[in-house]
Amino acid sequence: MFQQNIDGCLENAIGQHGLAPQAYASWLDSIGPHVETLKDDYRKDRLPLLRIAEEEQDIADAEAALAKLSEGAKTLVFFGTGGSSLGGETFAQIAGWGIYGVALPGQAKRPRTRFYANLDGGTLQGVLDSLDLPTTRFIVTSKSGGTAETLAQTIAALTVVKAAGLEAQIPKMFLGITEPDKPGKTNGLRTLLSTFGIPMLEHHTGIGGRFSCLTNVGLMAALARGLDARAIRAGAKSVVDALLAAKSASDFAPAVGAATAVALSKEKGIATLVMMPYADKLGRLSAWFVQLWAESLGKGGEGTTPIGALGPLDQHSQLQLFMDGPHDHYLTILRVASEGVGPRIDPELARIAGAEMLGGHTVGDIVSAQSHALPEALARAGRPVRTIDIAKLDEKTIGALLMHFMIETILAGRLLGVDPFDQPGVELAKVLTRERLAKGA
Repeated sequence: MFQQNIDGCLENAIGQHGLAPQAYASWLDSIGPHVETLKDDYRKDRLPLLRIAEEEQDIADAEAALAKLSEGAKTLVFFGTGGSSLGGETFAQIAGWGIYGVALPGQAKRPRTRFYANLDGGTLQGVLDSLDLPTTRFIVTSKSGGTAETLAQTIAALTVVKAAGLEAQIPKMFLGITEPDKPGKTNGLRTLLSTFGIPMLEHHTGIGGRFSCLTNVGLMAALARGLDARAIRAGAKSVVDALLAAKSASDFAPAVGAATAVALSKEKGIATLVMMPYADKLGRLSAWFVQLWAESLGKGGEGTTPIGALGPLDQHSQLQLFMDGPHDHYLTILRVASEGVGPRIDPELARIAGAEMLGGHTVGDIVSAQSHALPEALARAGRPVRTIDIAKLDEKTIGALLMHFMIETILAGRLLGVDPFDQPGVELAKVLTRERLAKGA
């Protein structure tokens, strides 16, 4: 479904700023035991993420809940922040969300999808004031049920719906995704939604936040946009199958990616990772990856800074820094086969514009040329670059890509000696926020 190439990170391709053969081989050897541990995690069912692609009942439950919620609906509003939204946004964009004019056939017959992942008082007020409430439905996601941003959004929406005289319709207008009841643990969202008789789907207890895109958290948005959730999981499963079949770390693409990223950091002082897809439909994948890498690895003084970019746009905004700034950037270029795609440039008009080289080519030809020229230019400038070539961007491919990057991140964390699943650094800000609000009350 896609092909990874890290040759542009090696010394023989980019010179002194690339990895020497012996150093690269050493880091691959170091990650080998972590690959074997990951296989054991699968066999002993210690890491639910590796098994999620084999589950089916939760998809059926999500389909049924969405069908019921969508009755009479024209707009679906998704409330959730961070990992509770970015995975869903990634899937929705594959189906054209946020890109005017490229929605999948039949999308016009579905309710419109809107995501509000960032809490902003002015935005939320404007949204709630402008919605046609009788035809609006709300999907609210918080694993713990205690996310302040999501609770604030939900309470505000419930208040507006009640004020509009629609309180009796609330159970038909809202759907929650949160963890099941746990003795001795408070779940504010579950308590709130239960008060109104709002139905809820169970959030997977072993998979949360940035890793939840392949659960009902992310797949609900995929279903809302008409994507095949089972095909997404089949793509993800292909990566797990490759893990189990790998005879060595060099046989497993996520291990190669993780070893390369860590080696560049430790051997060459690479401090910044750039994710740069050449396709509008992968724009939100960059945002999802930024959270995945930053929140999983930025601990105990370890980690590198991820940056999201988009080609060809960011060739005109960020590339100058990547090409000619400090030697501390490592780029991943995602290329989707685009030759022959899009409008064809009229040769005569191209001649008049002084751009004869464009004449006769499609816009997709131009993008393809740019996406292949950039890694070559980076290599000539001594900048490490990885390419990932995608033959066809569909559900199976996006499922495989997401699983690839999640496993790559997990392996990088284990190689660095950090826990890729927690986020202790964000807890203090949450505590201080609550304290400030309590004092103000």
